[in-house]
Amino acid sequence: MGVVEMNIWQFALIYLLLIVVLVIMKKAKIDQTKLLLLASFRMTVQLVLAGLVLTYILGNPHPLFTVAYIVAMTSFATIRVLRKNRDLNRKFKIAIGLSLAGAGTLIVFFFVQIVVGMDFFNPQYTIPLSGMIFGNAMTGLTLALKTFSENLKSQRARVESLLYIGVTPKKILIPFVNNALETALLPTMNSMLGMGIISLPGMMTGQILSGTLPMTAILYQIAIMIAITTVVCLAVFSALYFGYQTLYNDRNQISI
Repeated sequence: MGVVEMNIWQFALIYLLLIVVLVIMKKAKIDQTKLLLLASFRMTVQLVLAGLVLTYILGNPHPLFTVAYIVAMTSFATIRVLRKNRDLNRKFKIAIGLSLAGAGTLIVFFFVQIVVGMDFFNPQYTIPLSGMIFGNAMTGLTLALKTFSENLKSQRARVESLLYIGVTPKKILIPFVNNALETALLPTMNSMLGMGIISLPGMMTGQILSGTLPMTAILYQIAIMIAITTVVCLAVFSALYFGYQTLYNDRNQISI
C-alpha cells in the first residue's frame, strides 16, 4: 500500500495548528508572531518551489541537473553560515566554505556510490540525501562557530594573559576548537540515543509511509545518522582547525 495523497484542502488543515502556537505565544507574551508567520510562509514557498524543481529533475534526469542542485545547496548553506559570522576574516570564511563543500560532497558520494551502490549522479538518491547531509553540516557549523566565537570573546582577558606569559596561540586556541566541536556533535549524538525508542526519525517515517519495509527504512536511517554525525564532525573540525590558524600572525598576536 502506497502513501495516501492529500488534496489541497486536506493539506490546508495543517495550518490550523499554527493557531495553537499563536495562542500560546500570546499567552506567554512572546512577541514573535511575525517571525512565526514569516517562517511558515517562507518554508511553504521554498518547499513548493523545491518540489517543482525536483519533479522536473526526476522526470528529466541528467548529471548536470544533479550537480547544479548540489552546488546551489552548498552555496546557500555556506551563505547561511557566513551571514551569522560576519566578523570572521576572509581566510576563515574560505576555510568554512571549503570545509562545508568538501566534507558534504565526500560523505554524499560515499553514501550514494559506495554504501547504496547507486550512481552518484542519480538525482533520486543524491539530492534528498544531500539535503539531509548538507543541512545538518550547516547547523553543526553554525552552532560550533557561535560557541567558538562567544567563548573566545568571553575569555579575552585569559587569552591575553596566556600570550603575555609566552603560551603559543596554538595551545591557547586548540581547546576552544575542541570545545566547539563537542558542542556541535552533542545534539546529533543525543538524537541518536533516543532514536527508535523515543522518536521515529523523519526519513524512516517517510519511507514507511511510502510503503517501504520497516527493516529497509531502519537500515537507511541508521546509515544516514552515521553519515550525518561524520559530516558534522568533519566539516566542523576542518573549518575550525584551518580557520583558527588565521586568527594569529607571525608575532603570535591573536585577533579576537
